[in-house]
Amino acid sequence: MAGYARSLENIRNIGIIAHIDAGKTTTTERILYYTGRTHRLGNVDEGTTVTDWMEQERERGITITSAAVTCFWQGCQINIVDTPGHIDFTAEVQRSLRVLDGGVVVFDGTAGVEPQSETVWRQAQAFGVPLIAFINKMDKLGADFAHAVWTIRDRLKANPVPIQIPIGAESDFRGVIDLLRWRAWVWEDESGKSPLELPIPAELELEAMVARESLIEAVVETDDDLMELYLSDAEIPYESLVAGLRRATIAGQIQPVLCGSSLRNKGVQPLLDAVVEFLPSPADRPPVRGENPKKQRTEERPADPNAPLAALVFKIATDPYAGRLAYFRVYSGQMVRGNVYMNATKGKRERISKLLRMFADHREEVEVLSAGDIGATVSLKQTFTGDTLAALHAPIVLESIRFPEPVISVAVEPKTVADQDRLSEALRRLAEEDPTFRVRVDENTGQTILSGMGELHLEILVERMFREFGVQANVGRPRVAYKETVLGTARAEVIFDRVLGGKPQYARVLLEVAPAPEGNTFQFVNRLSGADFPRHFVEAIQGGVTEAMESGPLMGYPMVGVWVRLLDAEIDPELSTEVAFRVAAVQAFRQAIKEASPALLEPVMDVEVVLPEGFVGEVIGDLNGRGADIQMMEARPGGAQAIRAFVPLKKMFGYATDLRSMTQGRGTFTMEFHHYAPVDSRQMDAILYGA
Repeated sequence: MAGYARSLENIRNIGIIAHIDAGKTTTTERILYYTGRTHRLGNVDEGTTVTDWMEQERERGITITSAAVTCFWQGCQINIVDTPGHIDFTAEVQRSLRVLDGGVVVFDGTAGVEPQSETVWRQAQAFGVPLIAFINKMDKLGADFAHAVWTIRDRLKANPVPIQIPIGAESDFRGVIDLLRWRAWVWEDESGKSPLELPIPAELELEAMVARESLIEAVVETDDDLMELYLSDAEIPYESLVAGLRRATIAGQIQPVLCGSSLRNKGVQPLLDAVVEFLPSPADRPPVRGENPKKQRTEERPADPNAPLAALVFKIATDPYAGRLAYFRVYSGQMVRGNVYMNATKGKRERISKLLRMFADHREEVEVLSAGDIGATVSLKQTFTGDTLAALHAPIVLESIRFPEPVISVAVEPKTVADQDRLSEALRRLAEEDPTFRVRVDENTGQTILSGMGELHLEILVERMFREFGVQANVGRPRVAYKETVLGTARAEVIFDRVLGGKPQYARVLLEVAPAPEGNTFQFVNRLSGADFPRHFVEAIQGGVTEAMESGPLMGYPMVGVWVRLLDAEIDPELSTEVAFRVAAVQAFRQAIKEASPALLEPVMDVEVVLPEGFVGEVIGDLNGRGADIQMMEARPGGAQAIRAFVPLKKMFGYATDLRSMTQGRGTFTMEFHHYAPVDSRQMDAILYGA
C-alpha cells in the first residue's frame, strides 16, 4: 500500500467524459504524463495511448471501454476513468458515472456543447456527480472560449463559471490567466512540463478583471458569509474564495470552467490542480444508501474504512491473462484478500482470491482496498455488473445500474459445428461484459440474433468474436430492433382444463389489456375482489403475462407500453396449479392483444449533422427524404452549420457513406437513440409483408 493515499480526504475518483473527438483520451494521457505514471506522451493517432489499449481502439482512434487508472498529484491519489465518447458505448459512461465522485467534462473549443456532451451531462446530474468543464482544442481554427461557455449555460441549463480565461486563441493560443490566483501561465516548451508564471498581460488586464468580478459574484451568491463580506466591500481572502467555490462545486451550484489544448500540452497542470481543489473526495459525498435484504429496510453506509463492507461491481471484463475481471468501487469498509464476502444481490458467498489496483491493462496486486478505492478482482463466479458485495454480518443491496435497451440487431450463423460451441462461449462472455448487448435465438429461423446500441457497437462485438474467440461465422445485415404495443383495449377469457403430466389441471383467467399511461413500459394490476384468492396463483398469472410480453403478435418483438388488468379468475381446490394459471394467463394475454389493435414501434434517433454551409440545402433535402423531423439549425465557427433532427433509425443505415458523397467528405454526423414512435400503417405493411 506504500505510496497510496490513506486519508479519504486525499482521494479523488473522477471520470473524463465528453462527446466523441473532444479530446478525452488525449487529456487523460497528458494527465498520466505530468503525474509521472508514463514517461512518454501517448498519441491517439499513432495508437500509443495507455487507456486505449484494445486493438480495435488503437486501430480506430476511439475509446470503446472505460479504462481505470491511478495517479498522484499534490499529495492526492486520483483514480481516473477515461470513458468512451461514442453514443454506442453509452453504457460504459453510465456505469462509470455511477461509481465516481466527480467528473471532468471535455468540450471542443470550436463546437462547445455537442449531442453526446448533453447526454453525459444529464447522466452525471442524474447520479449527482459534481463537474468541472475543460474547454479543449483552444489552438484549433474557430476556437471560441466565450461561445463554448455560453453553449454550456444555454443548452445544459448549467452555471458554468470560468476560473481561467485564455491568452490568445487558435494558432496564437499560448496560455491561461488564473483568475483566482491572479497570475498568467504560459507554455513555451513543447513537452509542456514547465509552464512559465508571468504577470497578467496588460492588454488582457481589463478583460481579466471583469471575468474575476463575475467569478466572485457567482461564488458569493452561494454563501451567506461571503456575501456579507462582499457587500461590505471587504477583500475576500483567497482561501475563503477557494473554499466557497469548492462547496458550490460539490453542491452542483457551480461548474468551474478551465481551458487549454491537451494535444499541444497546454493547460493540463491547472486542470489537475482544479481536480484536487474543487472536486469531492469520498468523504465529501453523502453516505451510500441501500436495502438490507434480511431486515427489508433502507440503510446507509458511510465512507469509513471501519464500517461494514459495501462495494458495487460496475463492470465485468475479459482479460486475456487474468481471466474474468470484476471492477468495483468500495463505498464503505475494507475488502481484504482471502476473505469471504456476501453477494447481497444474489445471496451467494464469494471468496476474494486476488485484489488488483488497475492501471489500464496493467495491474498491481494489493492486500486491501478501502472505502473510496476503485479496484478489481478475479474468479468471482456468481457476480455480475450491478451486484453488491457486502460484509457477511451486514448485507446491503446498493441501487443497481439501469441500462438503455438495444435498438439494432444482426443475425449470426456459425460456419461449422465446432464454431457453434465457440460462438456460444464468446457470446456468453461478451454479454457478461456488456449489459447493453443482448443475445436471443429466433424461434422461426433458428438464427442467433445479436442486439446492441448501434452499427459500430455490433461491428466491434462481432470483430471481438472473430479475433479474441476465433469464431468463424456468417453475419447478416443490421436490422432495426422494433418493439410492439397495443393502441386499443380488449378482454379475453381462457379456461384451461387439460391433463398435464398425467394429472388433470384447471384454471380460469379473465384479462384486459390496454395502452399503459405514458412512461410506463408494463403494468400489471390485480382487480380481483376479496382477499381469499391465493397470492401464489396471482403471481403465476403475472409471471405468465410477463413471459408472453417477450414476444408480440406482429413480428415476435418484445412488447412495451401495455397495461394488463386481472379482472377475474376461478380455482378448483382439487385441480388448480400454478402451471395451469401461468399457461391460462399466456393464452388469455395473447388472445387479448390480437384484438387490441397491436402496433409496431420503431426507434427514432436524435441526429446532429455538422457540415460546410454550401452543402446545407442538399443535406436537408436528403434528411427530409428519410422522414426527418428537423429540430434546429445553428451556425458554427468557421463557416459550418449544425442541423439537429429526429430520424427513424431504419432510414439511417449507410448514412455515413451518403453524407460523405454529398459533402465531398467534409460532413460529419452523430446520432443517439431518443424515443420509440409508432410506425405508420403503410410502412407497417411494408415491414410485415415486404410490400
